[in-house]
Order: sequence, then C-alpha cells, then structure tokens
Amino acid sequence: MKRYQLPWLSIAFLSIAVGIYPATYYLMDMHSNGLFQTKPKTLLDNRLWNALFYVHITFGGIALLTGWPQFSTKLRNRYLRLHRTVGKVYITSVFLSSLAGLYVAFYASGGIVCVMGFGILAVLWFYTNTMAYTTILKRNIIQHRYWMIRNYALTFGAVTLRLWLPILANFVFHEFIPAYRIVSWLAWVPNLFIAEIIIRNLKVAVKQ
Repeated sequence: MKRYQLPWLSIAFLSIAVGIYPATYYLMDMHSNGLFQTKPKTLLDNRLWNALFYVHITFGGIALLTGWPQFSTKLRNRYLRLHRTVGKVYITSVFLSSLAGLYVAFYASGGIVCVMGFGILAVLWFYTNTMAYTTILKRNIIQHRYWMIRNYALTFGAVTLRLWLPILANFVFHEFIPAYRIVSWLAWVPNLFIAEIIIRNLKVAVKQ
C-alpha cells in the first residue's frame, strides 16, 4: 500500500463513520445523550431550533459522505457525470447545513466563545462552498479544486470535533463546557491551516 493511501483511507473511514452518526437522532431518543443533554428544555421545545438542528446534522452528514470521493482523480476521470451529480448533492447539502448551522450556533452551549467559533465556521463553510460553486460555473477547475479543499476541510470539522472533544473533556479539563469552548475553534482552524498547506503545495507542483 502506498504511503499517500493511508491518510486517504483514514479520511474516508472517519467521514463515513461520522457521516452516518446523525441517523442515531432518528433511530433513538437522544434527549439524554449527545448534544441534547447540554441544552435547556426551553430550547429543546423550540420547533424552529429543532427543525434547523436536524437540517444541520442531516445535510452535514450527507456532505461528509459525498465529499471525500470527489477528490479521487481516478474516479473523477472515469465517472465524470457521476462526479458532477454527486457534486451538486454536496454543494446543496453544505448550503443547507451551513445556513441551519449558523442559526444553531447562536444557541451553542459554552457562551460567546462557542457562538463565535461555530458561527464563524458556518459563515466560512457557506462562503467557501459558494466560491467552489461559482468557480466551476466559470470553468475554472483549478480554483474550484482549491475552494473545495478548503470547504471539505471545514466539513471535516465534524470529524475532528468528535476526535478532540472526548480527549479534552476526559483528560485535560475533565468537564464538558471548557472542552467544548476550545473545540469550537480547534475543530476547524487547524483543518483550514492544513488545507492551505495542501493548496500551496499544489500550486508549487503546477509551477514546476
């Protein structure tokens, strides 16, 4: 197995695992589990918040599941029509999930730190998604690729959040809220930084 395949397989596995996780909110009562257990009853009884929360996690899961195969050059070249169809599903999913996520962010547990962290994430997620869409409409494939790398790095924040949160909550802070405040930024800022490194390396490779 080639070395570059290892991180690719890890990303695929984690994206699938976290992508199907929202299904548990439909299959079982999660009011005493997951994110619901940190929310006040008045919020849980709010129909608008509930509706947008489910829009956010459902289409966020779809984005995770459909995004990672889009970066495979082999699949893209062999099944271009499928690539375009799946891309439309991904773009639509991120559009819906980011807008719903922005609303949900205003009610994030942990106060203003989490509101700002998740709120900025939602705005950047929407913006990079829009840029990825507009650049492909202009047939600018290179810029489309760069914006998609940035966007999926933010999408993957759903994965890194679930990797960091139990570590910080159980071994560093020993409490949920302090850990959640850190994770509201740690889940996506390093991802975006790594995305920019990948893009820079791609630009260097093109020039050579």
